[in-house]
Amino acid sequence: MNGFRFSTELTARFNETDAQGIIHHGVHVIWFEIARIAYLEQVPGGYSGLVASGVDVTTIEMNIRYREAVRFGDRLRIWTRCAHARGARLRFEYAVVKDGSDGLVADGWTAHACVDATTLRATRVPKELNESLVKLES
Repeated sequence: MNGFRFSTELTARFNETDAQGIIHHGVHVIWFEIARIAYLEQVPGGYSGLVASGVDVTTIEMNIRYREAVRFGDRLRIWTRCAHARGARLRFEYAVVKDGSDGLVADGWTAHACVDATTLRATRVPKELNESLVKLES
């Protein structure tokens, strides 16, 4: 996928379908989170290491554009990148494709704020995290 360096795979599960046999639209939120956490595992310590250091990342906004139906058993690749890290904010972008296809089934983004894990007050993106993200995206 052009412009993305990281992806993770998953298979659409039966319990994610609606009465029409199509993956429920809300499941994409979960898939984005799965992909984002997998992406962050490339950072030293991963997401859990970030939280252990006293910084958490909370979702503050998201956007999803649905392009094609996904059905039970479809194998998917979710491309993920950090498009922005500045101040206390992070923005991740996603592109979901069916295996064997270049066509998008969905794309979107999530915005996040770094917060102190105890007080939940906004805090700057840690320097080490920012440097790791820059390295991952270069």
